[in-house]
Amino acid sequence: MPTTTELLRSEWPDRPEFHAMPSALHSAAAWKTFGKEALLFAIGDQPRCIYFVAQGEARLRRYSPEGTEMVMQRARNAFLAEASLESPAYHCDGVATEPVLALAFPMETFRIALAECPGFRASWVSHLLHEVRRARAQVERQGLRNAGARILHYLETECPSGQLRLNQTRKAWAADLGLTHEAMYRALGQLSRQGILRVDGQLIEKVNRKATT
Repeated sequence: MPTTTELLRSEWPDRPEFHAMPSALHSAAAWKTFGKEALLFAIGDQPRCIYFVAQGEARLRRYSPEGTEMVMQRARNAFLAEASLESPAYHCDGVATEPVLALAFPMETFRIALAECPGFRASWVSHLLHEVRRARAQVERQGLRNAGARILHYLETECPSGQLRLNQTRKAWAADLGLTHEAMYRALGQLSRQGILRVDGQLIEKVNRKATT
């Protein structure tokens, strides 16, 4: 986990939302650290901050009536719980999957920035539209019954280059795909043997068959 000195030296993410952010919101943000399994916020709490997970990973978590954990969102180098900007309470727990370094923006200051800064508002709308497209692709992917089809769909929709370099464990990626890690390993092995994918450690890429024929 970064030291206090390292936090002060941390650079802000190089993203359009941050470039468009007004100085008042920039100044109001604070770096916060969370240990593994620590809560950023709890379901039912009044939203006080919106978080950007700069290091590590956090997830939105709910439980089914049967007690099964359901992961609604995973955030790594991403905002967490954007919908809470217009909600009287958090609808999920925000929990650190691993040690997390996050920027915490006061909710009210964030709302004022959106209302008063057209450039920031436009950038935020663009961000939300991207998240909607990502969520739709995830729903479409979850509807595929074949594990290999889910893997290929992920590469097609999330990796325009056809290459994926995992920045998480394969078990965590399997959860994102809605698969057990055993099913994902079997599917990766089959796609590799068929010459559709090349798997090299954390690198997974589609094989360009035209280039190999």
